[in-house]
Order: sequence, then C-alpha cells, then structure tokens
Amino acid sequence: QVQLVESGGGAVQAGGSLRLSCAASGSIFSMNAMGWYRQTPGKQRELVARILSSGSTNYAESVKGRFTISRDNAKNTVYLQMNSLKPEDTAVYYCYARRTPYSGPYWGQGTQVTVSS
Repeated sequence: QVQLVESGGGAVQAGGSLRLSCAASGSIFSMNAMGWYRQTPGKQRELVARILSSGSTNYAESVKGRFTISRDNAKNTVYLQMNSLKPEDTAVYYCYARRTPYSGPYWGQGTQVTVSS
C-alpha cells in the first residue's frame, strides 16, 4: 500500500504560480506512472499531467506550456509547477500513482487550488 500526501495548494491571483508536491510513503522508483488530476464540482476528474517511469511526460492541452511535472525518486516526491495560473485552473488537485498501466491507482487526499481574477 502506498500513501500519497499532497501539499502546496492555496489561493493565488491570475498570472501567479504555485508548486504542488506529492510525497509517497514508499519508493516511487517502481511506479509506472505518477501524475495529477483535478476536479471541480459537478465535473469529472480530468488528467492534468503525468510522468512515466521512463521520464516521459504528458499534459492536458489546457496546461501545456504553463505547467511542468517532475519527479525526484530520491525523495519519493512528484511535483507540479504551475505558472501563469488562470481562474479556470481552480480545482481540487489529486496526486495519483500506478504500479503498472493496468493496476488501479493510488490517490492522495487532494489539495485545493483557487485562482482569482
């Protein structure tokens, strides 16, 4: 069992930056994928960014060029650097991890990001 703990959320004005962290209770070295989803009330959770064990990354179109995902295997932590934030980025952000492409994900508890105009 892996526990994921997010931090770094908060309130910021449009154009500002935040860095989210996701600390895992165990080694993330063997994780096939880790990343971030976000969810707003009444909407489905959507993938924001992911990073594979190979180091390759994928981003939602809406955040490309503004968000950067990275992982530090030594610290068992995944980061999401969010720049040029927009009000539409307001959501609860959830960290996730998968051991294999076919296994169910582990989830963090979520962290609120609020961007005001």
